Amino acid sequence: MQKLSLKTYPEKILREKLKNINKVTEKERKILKEMLALMQATGGIGLAANQAGVDKRLFVVDLQDGYGPLFVINPKIVKKEGTVETQEGCLSVPGAVIKVKRAERVVVEGLNIEGEPIKIEADGLLAKAFQHEIDHLNGKLIIDYLKLPAKLKIISQLKKNKKNAAKIDINKEL
Repeated sequence: MQKLSLKTYPEKILREKLKNINKVTEKERKILKEMLALMQATGGIGLAANQAGVDKRLFVVDLQDGYGPLFVINPKIVKKEGTVETQEGCLSVPGAVIKVKRAERVVVEGLNIEGEPIKIEADGLLAKAFQHEIDHLNGKLIIDYLKLPAKLKIISQLKKNKKNAAKIDINKEL
């Protein structure tokens, strides 16, 4: 298997809805472990498969709070409660900091790294991370939460300087 690398906007795979996994094998476990290493090397707290160039519905989250990492396969949100608006960044949209409205609490179902069913109730940062990563698995990026003028401004900046995007704070109204 080829070594995984971080994909950044506008790479096509970031816009694709990823495929469910029918059976969890050693291949998926290896991908998840490599994704964890890539996420840690790039300073993230979560990484979806398409961010690593993989077309599979899986992600890893590690808040470095002593409970992680969490590996989730075929995740789906089965319950949402409350609303919170916070600033988010994204490894695949370097430099962008965007206000995003998310559910305050979620319940996520899926499979763990061994292929066993799991159900995780999450709030706070973990809930936001789960929603962020599931957005990725559906081809949605944080820039999609912006109004068109702000979104176009960020897209233009990212395309100009894909590798070294300047810090972009779009929270100020245009």
